[in-house]
Amino acid sequence: MSADSRQIEQEAAAWLARRDAGDFSPEDTAALDAWLTQRTAHRVALLRLEAAWNESGRLKALGAGVPAGELPQRGRWSSAPFGWQPTTTPSDEAELPTSAPRLRRASLRPAPRRFGTFAAAALVLIAVASYWGWRRFEHVEPLAYRTSIGTLQEIALADGSAATLSSDSAIDVALSRNERHIDLRKGEAYFDVAKDAARPFAVQAGNRRIVAVGTRFSVRRDGDEVRVVVSEGTVRLESSPDGGRNQPVTLLPAGSSALANASGVLVRAGSAADAERALDWRRGHLVFLDTPLAVAVAEFNRYNTHPLVIGDAAAAQLRIGGSFRWSNAEVFAHLIEQALPVRAEREGDRIVLYSRQ
Repeated sequence: MSADSRQIEQEAAAWLARRDAGDFSPEDTAALDAWLTQRTAHRVALLRLEAAWNESGRLKALGAGVPAGELPQRGRWSSAPFGWQPTTTPSDEAELPTSAPRLRRASLRPAPRRFGTFAAAALVLIAVASYWGWRRFEHVEPLAYRTSIGTLQEIALADGSAATLSSDSAIDVALSRNERHIDLRKGEAYFDVAKDAARPFAVQAGNRRIVAVGTRFSVRRDGDEVRVVVSEGTVRLESSPDGGRNQPVTLLPAGSSALANASGVLVRAGSAADAERALDWRRGHLVFLDTPLAVAVAEFNRYNTHPLVIGDAAAAQLRIGGSFRWSNAEVFAHLIEQALPVRAEREGDRIVLYSRQ
């Protein structure tokens, strides 16, 4: 775990212990909300520790009936099929009917306040220890995420990173001790990677592998074609061997993009602003710069169940520029009619664009 991640874990544990101890004022609540909004990693750390805290909450019962500052005597606790259970006293058994089975009963007296504070601290340690134990696993079952057409999904990953899944996309996530592995099955995803030099963040897209330590980038997969856009930091684009020969590695700095297909890897340099425009789909927009209408229509169809269709070759070759909301194909078709020599006709559940030339 990096120093930054350890610090975040410690801060999250402190907030959780303070909140559970009671007397959490409105000012404390506002301060916690502000801390959570600072970084996605803050929210992920608190949620992870809170889940472990809730799962371990039943351990507080171990302190029932034990005076503050004392430990249970040896032999006081005995193993039971459903957890830990105190042994009974003769007087307890005498109260049961003779026909009743010999059941052991636990005291229901609430735990002292001092023990509650001790239990809170102990549970934080349990949660942190569980996280360290998780990091030691060599094999981790992947988590699958899917989106339908026209929907986006923001995902908080367990390592403090975040992913935004585009329309009709799918990823599998497996975070282990040695590597943070993402398998992009289809579609597009944007990643905001938490820094952890000991565990590379690798996205597999077909026979391409995109590796980062701490950066922001997107990967799009269309069959065997892969497109990478880097908005911050540097990523490494690797290709599988071809005919037994290793392929060169491509380094992509911030602002650059790469298109990898059967013909090779084409890199285009640019600015951070250029990269952000290419990633405007996260904010509901598609940006085109002197783009063939056929390409623009294909982009819109990735986000809509009612497709746009190019009616003839002349319409396909027309070029368009601008920013459009991908959620409304009908408005896009109407704007196209005003800007280009095109007429739009509805045919069933689709809109066909014909050239007026």
